[in-house]
Amino acid sequence: MRKLMLGLAVAAVTFAGAAHAQDKKFTIGVSIPAADHGWTSGVVFHAERVAKLLMAEHPGLNVIVKTSPDAASQANAVQDLDTQGIDALVILPSDPDPLVNAIKEVKGKGKFVALVDRAPSNNDNSVRDLYVAGNNPALGEVAGKYIKDTTPDAEVVIIRGLPIPIDQQRQDGFDKGIAGSNVKVLDRQYGNWNRDDAFKVMQDYLTKYQKIDVVWCQDDDMAVGVLQAIEQAKRTDIKYVVAGAGSKDMVKKVMDGDKLIPVDVLYPPAMVGTAMELTAAALYDQVPVHGSYILDATLVTKDNAKDFYFPDSPF
Repeated sequence: MRKLMLGLAVAAVTFAGAAHAQDKKFTIGVSIPAADHGWTSGVVFHAERVAKLLMAEHPGLNVIVKTSPDAASQANAVQDLDTQGIDALVILPSDPDPLVNAIKEVKGKGKFVALVDRAPSNNDNSVRDLYVAGNNPALGEVAGKYIKDTTPDAEVVIIRGLPIPIDQQRQDGFDKGIAGSNVKVLDRQYGNWNRDDAFKVMQDYLTKYQKIDVVWCQDDDMAVGVLQAIEQAKRTDIKYVVAGAGSKDMVKKVMDGDKLIPVDVLYPPAMVGTAMELTAAALYDQVPVHGSYILDATLVTKDNAKDFYFPDSPF
């Protein structure tokens, strides 16, 4: 998979003819999920932040950001953006498969499409020009390898996200990460990337299993619910929880040496801003940004946590 060099794109924009660039008028539509949990609140924050920055940089640019609570609403939002005469669409789908037709309709009109985070289950590249995402298989694999190396005989419960392709990619990556060890997966249930749902799933696990060594919940929001359930149940058998995203609260716990949160795995919501910046570069200076830009799934430890702690961030 070809990786794009964001630095080259930014440099190309910097050296482009400023006067000529200001004469150009473009509209970028940005369609993202509503802020229904911490990670998506970060997505909304960064989308709105980068929209302001791009419009300040390019006076002829209009960026329209629309949030949607579900796939059906998002399909309508994409159609609405299309009727507003957008030149490009940046979309982070709530669920990619139901949105394929709406995206293809925009793409079929020759508009630039940047797909963020969630690709269709059939990996149909025809729906986009650019794909910007975290490394979902690696997010699971990094967590699995940490558990394999730290507690190779652990009995683990898993709290999944939503039943969409990236969740399966993370599960497959986790299974690859623990391969060759004696790590035993006791159960896997969906927590919908929601702290309240994860709290309920964890309560069920704590009732069902008298001994749990490790919890993998792949999402920092869900980890909040998991920790609450463990605390309420006063369970001391659980050695630690591995989550993911790199929220400031979880990174702070890693920094502080919290026993139950020794590590975290990065999956930054700011990736939507990266896609928007690259899209603007494609429109204004014909920078060749087609392809895939995949972010690393870095393991955050006490040694490097300070590099990923941003206290002013909303997430």
